[in-house]
Amino acid sequence: MSLYRDSAVVLRTHKLGEADRIVVLMTRESGKVRAVAKGVRRTGSKFGSRLEPGSYAALQLHEGRGELDIVTQAETIESFRRTREDLSRLGRAASLLEAVEQLSEDRQPAPRLHDMLVGGLRTVDERNPPLVTGAFFLKLLAAEGVAPELDRCVGCGEEDGELALALDVGGVRCRSCGGGRPVTDEALAVARAVLGGGLNVALSLPDGSLTHEVESIATTALELHVERRLRSLQVLHDW
Repeated sequence: MSLYRDSAVVLRTHKLGEADRIVVLMTRESGKVRAVAKGVRRTGSKFGSRLEPGSYAALQLHEGRGELDIVTQAETIESFRRTREDLSRLGRAASLLEAVEQLSEDRQPAPRLHDMLVGGLRTVDERNPPLVTGAFFLKLLAAEGVAPELDRCVGCGEEDGELALALDVGGVRCRSCGGGRPVTDEALAVARAVLGGGLNVALSLPDGSLTHEVESIATTALELHVERRLRSLQVLHDW
């Protein structure tokens, strides 16, 4: 087995036996990796707390013979303390982790995806803006090359006039092409800003109907792409 080092965000964990845990990692150099952290559930574990979901750590791992590697060292890079002490932050962070897990592929290097996740978790921890989840989802889709077309009708290319949201076919439709559900001009403008370089402006918006509408657009687009509902969002919205 060969030894390697990488930075990683813990996406999810599973119990294994009486004392071990399987950790799903978004590493910077190796992509999504599953590994065994031995003994981390014991009271005296030296790095158990460093391998909780949302942790960002520098790791040393052994390559396993099968699908699972083995974590041998873990040192915290950032603790995201405020996130762990606040339910709103914790819920938003969980939605970011789940989205990245669904979009990433096993052992396919994706340093941009890793860096986006770290940046998103920092934003949640430092500012926790209302639109951080929706903006992150739109940016993820753009990074994957599957962002919804929000500037013109996906049917005929029409840019003017009333547009309706038709994410099941990739974006918006004009009245002539038909189909879709109503969407406000303001929500389209904010979503376009996120995709077009106006992220900071979008993240400065106060909580309200506009941010909720944009988050709904982003969530629907992401869930259609991954073909499943995000469980973490349901928990967040139930609080």
